[in-house]
Amino acid sequence: MAIIKPFKGVRPPKSLVEKVQSRPYDVLNSDEARAEAEGNEMSLYHIIRPEIDFPLGTDEHEPQVYAKAAENFAKFQENGWLVQDDKEQYYIYAQTMNGKTQYGLVVCAYVDDYMNGVIKKHELTRKDKEEDRMKHVRVNDANIEPVFFAFPDNALLDELVARYTAAAPEYDFTAQLDGFRHQLWIVDGEHDIAVITEEFAKMPALYIADGHHRSAAAALVGKEKADNNPNHRGDEEYNYFMAVCFPSSQLTIIDYNRVVKDLNGLTSEEFLAALEKDFAVEHKGTEIYKPQQLHNFALYLDGNWYSLTAKEGTYDDGDPIGVLDVTISSNLILDKVLGIKDLRTSKRIDFVGGIRGLGELERRVDSGEMRAALALYPVSMKQLVDIADTGNIMPPKTTWFEPKLRSGLVIHKLS
Repeated sequence: MAIIKPFKGVRPPKSLVEKVQSRPYDVLNSDEARAEAEGNEMSLYHIIRPEIDFPLGTDEHEPQVYAKAAENFAKFQENGWLVQDDKEQYYIYAQTMNGKTQYGLVVCAYVDDYMNGVIKKHELTRKDKEEDRMKHVRVNDANIEPVFFAFPDNALLDELVARYTAAAPEYDFTAQLDGFRHQLWIVDGEHDIAVITEEFAKMPALYIADGHHRSAAAALVGKEKADNNPNHRGDEEYNYFMAVCFPSSQLTIIDYNRVVKDLNGLTSEEFLAALEKDFAVEHKGTEIYKPQQLHNFALYLDGNWYSLTAKEGTYDDGDPIGVLDVTISSNLILDKVLGIKDLRTSKRIDFVGGIRGLGELERRVDSGEMRAALALYPVSMKQLVDIADTGNIMPPKTTWFEPKLRSGLVIHKLS
């Protein structure tokens, strides 16, 4: 059963929230963070992307860069740009994209639940990325950014959230960059806090939707602190890490597409002919073609779009991994035809989140940077849950959740 607790959030005063808040550290690079934070000393990028306070080209993994994050975190608190609440409470975080709103509960999840599998994963993590985030958690002694969980739908929690969100929010702003709306409410009623805790305690599992590396780093630092504390009791704040938990039915997974640099020595005609062994290939012309259903793909090549439909017998509907379109495309196109064996390490492939639109695939191919593009039908939440429940792991770059959580609305201190 899932163990959660309320916490004393560290957050900006209402008047400063738009100055402080930022996109997550891992959806932009150093140059983009530098540009977005320009002229704004209150931007959270000074904490989550502290290399922007150093000369261009500074390695973000240098010890002095991590130290700068902690220095800036302390400065934000000293200046009153971040203030800790005086009471343990939960928070409700709403995101609105394209007219659809999803409501999440900001909680502290239990480190042991991550270790024992109550918090379920669907992706592998890379040790270098884990260690980067662990250093960031250690030096700040805080979870600066939340992770993103899904939980089984719960009518009682829906009713509680609806009651709170009928009132005016603590924060309410629309991000300029993408036009998505973000709102935050405080759940401070003792009875309601108890209800949330008790309802989560009935849930057999929570699911990591986004933020596998942050989850791993937060849990591993918590365990590390427990192991290094001779007086460890089990109720210390470091036994928990911050997560925003959404009902699974509210979440939207969008497509996560691929672009390749070459055709493995094949001409366009030879490439299309090779695909016909496993796919029904249909020329769609120059207008963008979007995959229509599972096992249907869109290929962009030489200014033209093609529909690729996997033939019967090329996949196994009874295999939770084999039936995924990322698996089918990886096995039958990227590996079999193009010779791209490892999506994590190959320099011949790149990945494009569907939020950028299929026009971005055209742009990258038409520019000459890439030779061809492949658009995939999105994974469903049911597929994600089935894979996590069976202990399986999705292939790399399978899911893209949107909208992304804004960072800086709430922070969790570990002591």
